[in-house]
Amino acid sequence: MTTQPMALSRGRTNLTLATLFLGMFVLGSGELLVVGLLNLIAADLQVSISAAGVLVTAYALGLAIGGPILTALTIKLDKRTILIGTVSLVVLCTLVPVLTSSFGLFVAVRAVIGALHGLFVAVGFVLAMSIVPPERMGRAISVVVSGLFVSTALGVPLGTLVGQILGWRGSFTAVAVLSAVALTATLALVPSMPSTGGGAASQARYAFAPRVLAALVVNVVVFAAVYSALTYIVPFLEDVTGISGPLISLFLLAYGAATAAGSFAGGRFADRNAARTLIVGAIGVAVSLLALYLVGPIAVLVAPALLAFGLFATGMVPSMQYRVVSLAGPGGQLASSLPVSAANVGIALGSYAGGVAIGAFTASSAVLIGLIIAVISIPVAWGAGFLRPPVIADATEPAATAAVSPEPA
Repeated sequence: MTTQPMALSRGRTNLTLATLFLGMFVLGSGELLVVGLLNLIAADLQVSISAAGVLVTAYALGLAIGGPILTALTIKLDKRTILIGTVSLVVLCTLVPVLTSSFGLFVAVRAVIGALHGLFVAVGFVLAMSIVPPERMGRAISVVVSGLFVSTALGVPLGTLVGQILGWRGSFTAVAVLSAVALTATLALVPSMPSTGGGAASQARYAFAPRVLAALVVNVVVFAAVYSALTYIVPFLEDVTGISGPLISLFLLAYGAATAAGSFAGGRFADRNAARTLIVGAIGVAVSLLALYLVGPIAVLVAPALLAFGLFATGMVPSMQYRVVSLAGPGGQLASSLPVSAANVGIALGSYAGGVAIGAFTASSAVLIGLIIAVISIPVAWGAGFLRPPVIADATEPAATAAVSPEPA
């Protein structure tokens, strides 16, 4: 099914995409900031490090479960209204732990922000895809999702540095201020977009169709492969590669830059052929992990392996979103919230698998587990490439704004 883009000038379109990028950057920074400040938070709130780790789990669960629920509940509302409400609540929820010392309340608001993050992602993708021609939808997705990966490369390190200087509350205050900036930009630059599709019930039969669920399996398996290795990359660099201190930060910064570049570039490949991009990306992740495992003791070779790993891993993300929304057809608005939920399931599974491996064997075993899962992802991606969007017999049936035309073969 074909989507008619909203009538915006090229400049207004770019400003809207930049605003969505900023929103993703702020949310991504807030999500991952806890990881860099976990020890400070634990000491200040007088809880153990493992207990403080629940803050990460609560956010992930809120995003994976709450995101689709909020998307379904708000599906008939104007998308601009949803974004304004979402970012406004993020500002308020981010300030809650700054102003209180209740760890339980901190955990609760992290789950709420996670759910709001999932809603922002779903609505942001729908809006981005609606303001560009069909042949540029992949690139629009890549601009929005790049905000997350730029936050990994830039926002989180800077936030951690602020936390070391001003305390963890200072970092969260900075995130709240940036959220307020994103809110101002949303009010000024994001156009109104009334819902044109059916309600959640009518979209659900398309959004949760077997073909869509099969496509989501690709997301789960790929992210499981990536995070089996990535979660424990620091122990790998220390114990196998033999580097430490600032040099590890330099390697991680290079990886973060590669993920940002990969997410931007991935949009063009999604526009050309998203299904094929997922197959090539799965092969690239597997080859990168194989190289990382084989050249682990040689630092000069580990660096390019990490760069390739980051490029291939995030280069697939726009195609994952594109495929799911495309396969959902009229259920595209509701389905747009599902890829990030599937990714978080994969992250949880991958982190657990890598942790079991590294606990039982050596630091390189997590990379090996990631490699095994990545090899499995190749036939999964190949099989998902045969899936096709639904054929809607009644041409007068209103399409969801996010429904896109089938990809070229």
